[in-house]
Amino acid sequence: MSAKPEIPPEDAINVEINGETYPARKGQMIIEITDEHGITVPRFCYHKKLPIAANCRMCLVQVEKAPKPLPACATPVADGMKIWTDSDYAREAQKSVMEFLLINHPLDCPICDQGGECELQDVALGYGRSVSRFTEKKRVVKDEDLGSLIATDMTRCIHCTRCVRFLDVIGGFKELGGVGRGENMAIRAYVGQGVSSEMSGNVIDVCPVGALTSKPFRFRARAWELTQHASVAPHDCVGSNLYLHARRGDVLRVVPRENEEINEVWLSDRDRFGYAGLNSPERLERPMIRRDGDWQETDWETALQAVADMLRVYSGERAAQLGVLVSPTATVEEMYLLNRLSEQLECSNIDHRLRQSDFSDQDRLPLFPWLGQRIEELEQQQAVLLVGSNIRKEQPILGHRLRKACLNGAGIMAINPVDYDFNFDLVEKLIHAPHAMVDDLAGVAAALLTLKQEAAPSELHGVIAQASPAEVHQRIAERLSEVRPATVMLGSTAAAHPSANALRALAGFICELSGATLSLLSDGGNGAGGWLAGVLPHRGPAGSDRDSTGLDARGMLETPRSAYVLYGCEPEFDFADAQQARGAFAQAETVVAFTAYVSDSLRECARVLLPISPYSETSGTYVNVEGRWQSFAGAVAPRGQARPGWKVVRVLGNLLGLKDFDYMSSEEVRDELRSQAADRRPRNERVPGEMVLAPAPDGLQRIGDVPIYAVDGIVRRAPALQAATDGGDAQLRLNPAQAARLNLGSATQVRVEQGEAQAVLQLVLDEQVPEGAAWIPAGCPATRELGANFGGVKLNWV
Repeated sequence: MSAKPEIPPEDAINVEINGETYPARKGQMIIEITDEHGITVPRFCYHKKLPIAANCRMCLVQVEKAPKPLPACATPVADGMKIWTDSDYAREAQKSVMEFLLINHPLDCPICDQGGECELQDVALGYGRSVSRFTEKKRVVKDEDLGSLIATDMTRCIHCTRCVRFLDVIGGFKELGGVGRGENMAIRAYVGQGVSSEMSGNVIDVCPVGALTSKPFRFRARAWELTQHASVAPHDCVGSNLYLHARRGDVLRVVPRENEEINEVWLSDRDRFGYAGLNSPERLERPMIRRDGDWQETDWETALQAVADMLRVYSGERAAQLGVLVSPTATVEEMYLLNRLSEQLECSNIDHRLRQSDFSDQDRLPLFPWLGQRIEELEQQQAVLLVGSNIRKEQPILGHRLRKACLNGAGIMAINPVDYDFNFDLVEKLIHAPHAMVDDLAGVAAALLTLKQEAAPSELHGVIAQASPAEVHQRIAERLSEVRPATVMLGSTAAAHPSANALRALAGFICELSGATLSLLSDGGNGAGGWLAGVLPHRGPAGSDRDSTGLDARGMLETPRSAYVLYGCEPEFDFADAQQARGAFAQAETVVAFTAYVSDSLRECARVLLPISPYSETSGTYVNVEGRWQSFAGAVAPRGQARPGWKVVRVLGNLLGLKDFDYMSSEEVRDELRSQAADRRPRNERVPGEMVLAPAPDGLQRIGDVPIYAVDGIVRRAPALQAATDGGDAQLRLNPAQAARLNLGSATQVRVEQGEAQAVLQLVLDEQVPEGAAWIPAGCPATRELGANFGGVKLNWV
């Protein structure tokens, strides 16, 4: 938690509350001071993170010399002010408001999902009457269909407008509003629309009654039946803090855990509703071995002995024929032990960067992909250049921080392959096909060189010399060099770009010239942890040197290995080239899959399937993009015969007779790695080196972004998320002018050809996609047969 800020002497005043004197700051509201000092003031519409509305009047207090009770949430304090929150006068006002609010509220607490954790129940207990004096009919309000995530019972609504203010101010779009007046007022969505914000689930938390509740959780359990377990979100590099609510071995709900330094009091919908995938029918519950083409369930001893026998064949002299591919959602402990297993088998072919295709600058990169600052410092930036980033969908909490920066006056700019729908305004943008993004960034660098009257370094001279800076490049350069603080942020699309090394080199050089901070975002919930744990072909734990450099993820698939270990990844969804991955695994003699889920693709290529626990069933640690280590414990017992991954790897090491696999807890593993990394700090400074440019693809270039609800196996199996606005079947999006040139303007479905692979997708004409490119998402069932996420494609009529 962040420390309470000091009050500047010129702003310090004193107020008296209930006979006691308290320090305050000029302009503070009464309710802020009472909350700081634990003085109870009832409220419904007030929320510390939302603009003040003062429309419920529940927080009325008595103020000396005021002719009537005043709302504590909207009354600023003055030096020497005397306030009473619990006087007879104040209590009578509060009780009167409570009675008024209950006039139309239904008496359905026994069937309300909010029961047991309802603010209205709690306040009514202290301020309500035992018998209602209201005998007329209560009003009934028609429910709204807000989508697959939020259930509505609008008759319970007390018009606090927290949900309206949240979606407007925090979410960034006015998706709900009040219609009608007085008793006829109702909270409504726009006609024919629901709520599509990637942060929409937070309206469930801010709603003080049972008007907005979780649709996937609806009628599943009562609040008092659940046990609460602190955990960390595994779906992106932020590491949002959360609570898992479980009953009888199943996780039934996820709610935010307050941490002002990371996610404040919010959660993205991906982190909140992804838990449903933990209970998927595709969960692998017993070890399985394929014998004579048939899959058979077996016991752990037999399965692990079979794996040990397979891996012995690919150790020592044959270790180069083994490839170890690890999901970036694995824990630090699992990654560290997998690295040790590989090292002792003399195999350096290990990687967790599954969705990347350019590794040419890996020796020059920092200790781990680093934000360059604390997460909470993002909202203090005054200039931000996004490069290859749909940050609103990729890392919603970081997108929220940038929205706050924008509201504080920051100028946010973007160089992207798609004109993404952000929830903040862009002051400048350059939208071109992926291969042209290098030219755009070089244009900004060239403009900065002219501004600073300096020369480009030799390794960048060629690409910068070819750039022709336009006015927009000059404006971006001027803003980055003149405004402080400033950040250049490379997102997931930049990391997966075929010329990612060039984007990183140019961005680093721009930061050198302008004085801006370079921010690198990583993939998955523990991409940074993968670098620290040594799941890399060129570095060991804590950035140590390897005796020999092995093959990266792309190299292991381009030149297929005889054997693979797949840890937590699925061939058709989690790689930069799904077609290439499936082909390499199909050719292999041996594939061992450590997985929480069993899919057709794994059944096709693997010889052994070992059931490992997801984050809810194991202890472990994630390292987020600011370098924060966050450990958690399992909330429920592993399903069936699944086991925590770190324990499975430890036992496998023992069966292979390897050294130093005698850990008794995951904490021992974590502490050993952390001691090695204790004095290591990342530095995002550019290191000179050769820059490699990938050739422009033939035909249209695919923009293979991974949608927000397709990033890992858990969210891909969460039904409510797949039914949400950003879920469901993939579509091909094409610029109307490009479609016209290809005679596809009137087509509804299009055949996509990529190499020998084909897929039929629905065509959507979209001016946000630049000419020369087609937006075809990766990680989706409809596109799993296709090839490289940023390769060339051909489009034809079906």
